[in-house]
Amino acid sequence: MEFRTKRMALVALGLFAVGTATGLTAPKLLQTAAPAEPPIAATTASATAADPIPLIAAPNYRAIVARNQAAVLGITTASEVNDAPQQQFDFGGPSGNDDNPLSQFFRGLPMPRGRGVTHAQGSGFLISADGLVLTNAHVVDGAKEVTVKLSDHREFKAKVLGSDRTSDIAVLKIDGHDLPTVKLGDSDRISVGDYVLAIGEPFGLEETATAGIISATNRSLPGDGYVPFIQTDAAVNPGNSGGPLFDANGNVVGINAQIYSNSGGYQGVSFAIPINLAIQIKDQIVKTGKVAHARLGVEVQTLNQSLADSFKLKAPNGALVAKIEPDSAAAKAGIQVGDVILKFNGAPIVDAGQLSARVGVARPGDKASLEIWRDGRTLSLDATIGNAAQLASADGAPGNESGKGKLGLALRPLNPEERHQAGVAGGLIVEESRGRAAEAGIQPGDVVLSVDGTPVHSVEDLRKLVQQHDKQVALLIQRGDSRIFIPVTLG
Repeated sequence: MEFRTKRMALVALGLFAVGTATGLTAPKLLQTAAPAEPPIAATTASATAADPIPLIAAPNYRAIVARNQAAVLGITTASEVNDAPQQQFDFGGPSGNDDNPLSQFFRGLPMPRGRGVTHAQGSGFLISADGLVLTNAHVVDGAKEVTVKLSDHREFKAKVLGSDRTSDIAVLKIDGHDLPTVKLGDSDRISVGDYVLAIGEPFGLEETATAGIISATNRSLPGDGYVPFIQTDAAVNPGNSGGPLFDANGNVVGINAQIYSNSGGYQGVSFAIPINLAIQIKDQIVKTGKVAHARLGVEVQTLNQSLADSFKLKAPNGALVAKIEPDSAAAKAGIQVGDVILKFNGAPIVDAGQLSARVGVARPGDKASLEIWRDGRTLSLDATIGNAAQLASADGAPGNESGKGKLGLALRPLNPEERHQAGVAGGLIVEESRGRAAEAGIQPGDVVLSVDGTPVHSVEDLRKLVQQHDKQVALLIQRGDSRIFIPVTLG
């Protein structure tokens, strides 16, 4: 299980929760003007003196579906299942830990015994006539084979060009030409109350359309601070993951990714990844095959009224800086512990999650202007955004791929709320797993509790213990409510 605090977040470095692909769990969550063009076949009634708000007819959903249905795909994946005892990896939800504050965002799925092949389903959509497809990373995560099916029942084997767990975006490629495509919109121009329509394959039911409105924008979910989600009440269920969310003009403004549910099914609250962020991730994957994420290098918390009074703020708005990473973008910009970040590039910051989302859509190397509150007055600071890939590593300096004790893990200590959620006194959460650690089965979101039985509380603790071994170490891992020792051969 990935433990994330709701109020204390490592800025722009949230890993994603479970989405909604059928039979699949993930590695694991700008209000401006109205659309520039009128909705498809919509009409506007004249306002009266008693009712100054103009009445807008519902969009022509039939036309939106007719225009785009052929470009929406069903995705089926085949994955190998290794030998494992029957157990429930608890991600909360109906069979999970009900007092876990994140439980409503997760679904637990049992891991079967023995070795075999499992199949899962999701959705996706074509964005280029030569076969470029967008979907969720959790739809294709770990898949050995990916098959896409068009509305005309043609099937293609798909190649995964790249997958980014942090943003939950994956890019696929199928061999084709003159394929139907969707039209991409601008997710920065959507507003609360706008009509939206989702098309996908919930529970494997092909070409299903559901409609609703945008309930909120820039929504930050527990553990998912990186993405400024679009919240909607359009019905989204398992199998809708990776499908498009259309605006009233029939343009894609989001990718359906998560649901808020105690039952595992739709309960009126769904979340989509803004298409502007998805395209930014897609461009990096197509160009380089990998994704670089922005990082400010602070741990922040949301203010309450008591904290606002203590810092002499008029309202409990902003992100309170609780920790600054050495040599980070924040440290170089002069940000101090106790500062309250009020604005990022001119955009007001209401809480810690909003700051994470704002930094998350920036690029490493971007310049950012910050308005902060310090000692009862506002200050302006400029920062050059860093790269999230430069994590504290148990292997030594970032990028060092050689030397004794190479594990392949990037980790950080659990914060107090995460320790409370996990029910542990200490430990390190895995932010990235590669090399020997990944081969051994360690995943992002796992919590490393000890090395050969010796508890670890810091990256330095783990590094020192690993350096004492030449060939292999046994790491005690907590995943959900389960604990297991995993032997890792050192490189």
